[in-house]
Order: sequence, then C-alpha cells, then structure tokens
Amino acid sequence: MFNNLTFILNRPQLSENIGACARAMKNFNFSKLVLVNPKPSFPNDKIIATSVGAKEIIKKAKTYDSLKLALKNVDYLISTTSRFRNKNIKHIELKEIKNLDFSKRVAFLFGSEASGLTNNDLSYSNYVLKIPCNPKYKSLNLSHSLIIVAQHVFELLNQNKNRYKKSDKIKPASKKDVKSMVDLCLSHLEEINFFKPKEKKPKMMQNLLSLFYRVELSQKETRILSSVFATLAKKGRLTK
Repeated sequence: MFNNLTFILNRPQLSENIGACARAMKNFNFSKLVLVNPKPSFPNDKIIATSVGAKEIIKKAKTYDSLKLALKNVDYLISTTSRFRNKNIKHIELKEIKNLDFSKRVAFLFGSEASGLTNNDLSYSNYVLKIPCNPKYKSLNLSHSLIIVAQHVFELLNQNKNRYKKSDKIKPASKKDVKSMVDLCLSHLEEINFFKPKEKKPKMMQNLLSLFYRVELSQKETRILSSVFATLAKKGRLTK
C-alpha cells in the first residue's frame, strides 16, 4: 500500500459516498482515509455496508473537527475542484500529477457533495487539481471524483510494476513452428487452386505470410491451426 498518500473528505454529506470512497481506495491499494466534520455519524452501518470489502479502511480512518488539524501530517495538499478558482495557487491537470514528489506525505482533498471546497479550504493547498469533464455538466459525485484520482495515481506509481504479461505456461511459437504451419497452409491452398488469378498469387501469399508472422502465436496455437488446415484439406479431397 502507498502509506505516504492520504485521501481527505471535507464535510462529506452522505454515508453511501463515504463507503464508496473507501471501496474505491481499496481498489487501487490506498488505505489512509481522513474525514473532516462528516455530516453522518461515523462510522455507521450504511458506511460499512457500502464500503463492501474495505471495512478496515473505515475502521482505521481518522476524523477531525477542522481541516487545519487534519493537515498536521501532510507535506503537500492537492485540492480537487470542478471549476477554476481565482486564487494565487497553481492549477494543475491530471497529467501533471506525475511531477509531484510522492516520497513526501501527499494528500488529496475532496469537498462536500453539496458545495465542494470553499476558497478558505483552498488556502491550505499547494495545488488545485481540476478534473476534466463535460463543461456543461461539471458536477461529479464525490466517490467518482476520488476514484478518478486514485486510479490515475495508482497507474502512475505502478508504471514499471504491474505490466500485464502472458502466463509462463504459454510457450511462444518459434519462427520454425510458424513456418511449418504456414507451409502446410500454403501447400493445401495450392492443392485447391486457391491462388487465382495467377498474377495475384505473389500479393496474396505476401498478405498471408504477413498475417501469420505478425500474430504472436503460441506453440499450441500453431499445432491447432496445422490440424485445422490438414483436416480441411482432407475433407476437401474426400468431397471431390
């Protein structure tokens, strides 16, 4: 988990949103949740229920009476907003998050569902983050705002860690495997006089070769295709 990163909900209004935020955090391996003056009692059954499998995040979450107190262990505060604020604070976009020093204690601040963040709340910020959305409908649900930021930061911090790769059990086909399969395919196509008119044969073969060699086949897949070609050729000879 990324222990240097905190998500702060400032005056959240709805239990369902608090639970959904905790769930979103766990989806992306974050664990530190802070609440400032939550409207519903915290924790409560509805919050626990909507957090689904993220109950431990709710149980470990801290609450504060003021935003100032909630920031005592924060080095950089990034406040989220749906609109531009006329304040002397640097406004950044999602793509600029990569420039932050995540070795420091970073927190993302989210305002209440009813009114967002006030200009006074923003006064504590190092940066203001504007989430891009439909300019004619800028209002984002609290948990939706959090999950957008959480996913973006998670991807950023895991750029070189969570690359999807094939199973070790899948053996890639060698050029020799592919050549044997292609030769079998072409020989059967020759038998059924597939390449016509003859003047187009070189181009047709070139396209077939490009197709088979471009695809990253496994050894098993080349064997299956070879079997398919052989069976089709056999059936073709029997029906003549």
